[in-house]
Amino acid sequence: MHPTFWSRITKDLAAALFAVAAIWLAGVVPSVEIAWVMGFLLLTVYLFAFEVVGVDVAAVTVMVLLGLTSLLAPWMGLEQGLVPTAHLFDGFSSNAVISIIAVMIIGAGLDRTGLMSRVAGFIMRVGGTTEKRIIPMISGTVGIISSFMQNVGAAALFLPVVSRISARTGLPMSRLLMPMGFCALLGGTITMVGSSPLILLNDLILTSNQALPTGVTPMETFKLFDVTPIGVALLLTGILYFVVAGRFVLPVRAADKRDERDPMRYFAETYGLGPVDVRELRVPASSPLVGVGVDAMEREWRVRVVAVEKGDGLRLGADGVDRTLGIAAGNTLALLGQSESFEQFAAAYGVTFKPDLDLFAEALSKTKAGIAELVIAPGSSLIGKTARDVWMRKTYGLSLLAIQRGEGNLTVATGGVRNTPFRIGDALVVHTTWADLARLERDRDFVVVTTEYPHEDLRPHKVPTALLFFVITLFLLLFTDLRLAVALFVGALGMILGGVLSIEEAYKAVSWRSVFLLASLIPLGLAVESSGTAAWIADQTLSMMGDQPVWVVQAALMGLATCFTLVMSNVGATVLLVPLAVNIALGVGANPAVFALTVAIGTSNSFFIPTHQVNALLMGPGDYRVVDFMRAGGIMTLLFLAVALGMLNLVF
Repeated sequence: MHPTFWSRITKDLAAALFAVAAIWLAGVVPSVEIAWVMGFLLLTVYLFAFEVVGVDVAAVTVMVLLGLTSLLAPWMGLEQGLVPTAHLFDGFSSNAVISIIAVMIIGAGLDRTGLMSRVAGFIMRVGGTTEKRIIPMISGTVGIISSFMQNVGAAALFLPVVSRISARTGLPMSRLLMPMGFCALLGGTITMVGSSPLILLNDLILTSNQALPTGVTPMETFKLFDVTPIGVALLLTGILYFVVAGRFVLPVRAADKRDERDPMRYFAETYGLGPVDVRELRVPASSPLVGVGVDAMEREWRVRVVAVEKGDGLRLGADGVDRTLGIAAGNTLALLGQSESFEQFAAAYGVTFKPDLDLFAEALSKTKAGIAELVIAPGSSLIGKTARDVWMRKTYGLSLLAIQRGEGNLTVATGGVRNTPFRIGDALVVHTTWADLARLERDRDFVVVTTEYPHEDLRPHKVPTALLFFVITLFLLLFTDLRLAVALFVGALGMILGGVLSIEEAYKAVSWRSVFLLASLIPLGLAVESSGTAAWIADQTLSMMGDQPVWVVQAALMGLATCFTLVMSNVGATVLLVPLAVNIALGVGANPAVFALTVAIGTSNSFFIPTHQVNALLMGPGDYRVVDFMRAGGIMTLLFLAVALGMLNLVF
């Protein structure tokens, strides 16, 4: 039978089971309000797990249904709606949602100046281009940054970095974003200012001290780095998990695949070029290549030098490389040619090509340079001249590979391509940087046929402005009590008023799918908390445990915090559970401060479904499905529980 049929059967069967569970719970819970809230929770889990509709649509649907309970309350046995309609859309003005919008705009502004490109280039130089080296570099960096700023901010700032690394290495976004997001959450446990629950914890401890029984020693608050050993262990666990198991648990989305039309295949079929590649080599002092000129080398071996590094910076594109350039010991060259030419070249000059681009990885990445097609325009000043006559590479930044005209093709492999006079209508195949190609679109000598290439309107002159507002934002976040959303919007507004971004670009920078997903789930969390559902679940869980060892009670408490943070805000879960944790600790003879910390750390264990703002932020760019989080996040959730509980008992 067709797979769609079985998928439909599975969804229908699951819906029936969820309905039975909801009916059973209705007879167990102490109030009608809790019964309906449990029903909405089960509906949300069903819609998310089986992807009946998109997760953002599912979240909006649940929000609207909660709003309708105000109208249908008499028929539902309720005195009033589960969520007052006046507060139904509060999620769209919540601190978390507004902060996400602001930080995405700030990240886009930094990216527009080219700063994120430089960060991506640095990570690639240090970490290479393989998944096992790139993931620890990105995830470790974000985790450390997240220890001093909000994790959603760290993740959002690195979104453009990951996008560039993905484009340059060919690694799918879905293989990189989830490790980064998970490690942003883990990094938030390294210091007491890394996440909202930990920031809030000391205030809750002071409040709980006022209600302690007479004779009980008041709890001490935690210092900035008291939790660092725990957070570092969790971050290292997350990085190691994805390095070892990433190839099994991380998805590869169809959307990650680049344009299926391979430009090299097209040019090979059209012009008879054959397989062409860019390879990098460093010239040793003992090589016969030392002292040879670029012109002589290219004529003999039919390769093209597209970039050179002679110790004074990268040279490529227009005014970067010309045929009079001499090759010296220690120079690094990027050669364009065919595999056979490379093999013969390496044998003749005693050089070894690197397996992948290293020094030129960023400058010659697919987002920066590639193969393009141009036509000699009528009235062009190049008619009757050759590529050598006009110094095509030096003047225009074009390395000529082939000329196609009516009677046939001339290619770099067959020779003579640079000595053939141009005619009207000649189609030229060239290797060029996209910046040079963009300039040629305004040149009347050429008609640029290749129009689908990365057009980047970078504004490097705005780097000081972008950095100024970024530093101002960081200062407000770290050294003032200003509300997070306000501090971040100072930076976002600065990017717009400072001319780093236009208002249209700012709107485009926001992932509205993430915004609607998170904002629409906030009313459900409000219903869970205000109806008494959360308190009832907590009481039932702990009462069923009976007389258990302290570590078992602590594990159950962290498990409870984990479950709560999946369906309500981590701050709400912390406020609800810390007083409960303190009382439980006193009852079993444990340290109440440690039990309170257990809750605050446990609310960072939000990997199983994409309800945390970091995971919601990554859903769209990574093209993730809920099942992706269940697969990778389920294992991460168990690892988090084991490592966090172990380190808590080891440190305290």
